[in-house]
Amino acid sequence: MTSAYAPGPVLVFDGDCAFCSSCVRWAERYPRQSLSSAGWDAVAWQFADMAALAEFTGGEVSAERASREVLWVTPDRKVYGGAQALARLLMRSGGLWAWAGGALALAPVRPVADVVYRWVARNRDRMPGGTPACALPRRS
Repeated sequence: MTSAYAPGPVLVFDGDCAFCSSCVRWAERYPRQSLSSAGWDAVAWQFADMAALAEFTGGEVSAERASREVLWVTPDRKVYGGAQALARLLMRSGGLWAWAGGALALAPVRPVADVVYRWVARNRDRMPGGTPACALPRRS
């Protein structure tokens, strides 16, 4: 991973989703306590070396998983998905962001954060900046 990606964690997201892309771009340019200065990189799974990421993480990362949830891949091969990926991004960012991320990772809050994340993911085509192309395939 260190040769293909930044030495810090990597946020893998769905680059075909305008809502997801907008959220990542916002995090990269947030003007105050900069989320982007926290030593992480973002890559759309469509442009990532998914085979290398899968090998690096022991199969934890796949295109199918990355199309459904954001992934936070650490240099020590840990993978966090969905709300917990966002929690790790926030914790890495310091200041009040770290407190918010820590709260999302707390055992009593985690299940609620996961439910909210899944709801947003299922409805990302209806979120601000979302488009019909953002819609996830409905599972039967």
